[in-house]
Amino acid sequence: MGKAKRKSDQPPAPEDLTLLLAPLQALQNLLSEFDDQGVIIGGIAASLLGTPRYTVDLDAVLLISIADIPRLLQVASMRGIEPRIPDAEAFARKNRVLLLQHVASGTDIDLSLGILPFEFEMVERSSVIEVGPIKLRLPTPEDLIILKAVAHRPKDMADIQAIADSHPGLDQVRIRFWVEQFGAALDTPDLWDTISRLL
Repeated sequence: MGKAKRKSDQPPAPEDLTLLLAPLQALQNLLSEFDDQGVIIGGIAASLLGTPRYTVDLDAVLLISIADIPRLLQVASMRGIEPRIPDAEAFARKNRVLLLQHVASGTDIDLSLGILPFEFEMVERSSVIEVGPIKLRLPTPEDLIILKAVAHRPKDMADIQAIADSHPGLDQVRIRFWVEQFGAALDTPDLWDTISRLL
């Protein structure tokens, strides 16, 4: 799989982003250790691709096998990132999510271990942006909208609206395809109808 090398224009950083610079840098360094096969998602990505909003934790997706979890934990520890629950490895093997924390700042990190075709595409299509003194790998606006659609909580709906407002000319064909796929898998066939009103 090729690695995306594009760099977008520098977005305005959220006011509270300075508090997350250290854990963000540590998380991005961790992802980079695994051939840049990971992206930052969640509230930080929504703030950078849409409208800045308050967030206190970090989320990312990393394409890695279950067998590589011990190495991932070892590298994370070198970056000041430790498990935040007992038996974090067993939890990750069952749920494909590592529950971590950046120790120095106390920032929680949820690191999903990607396996779905969409997640592979998302990483392939990702790009690096500069945020103040650091560089972060983020998904495209379309792919973040798809992730937000799957979660479809009120704050996710607000994020989708903000991303759509900030990015005219979105590839709605791609968004619709994946939202309908996830909607069928999650038994929410009206998911696309809900999301399309926000685009």
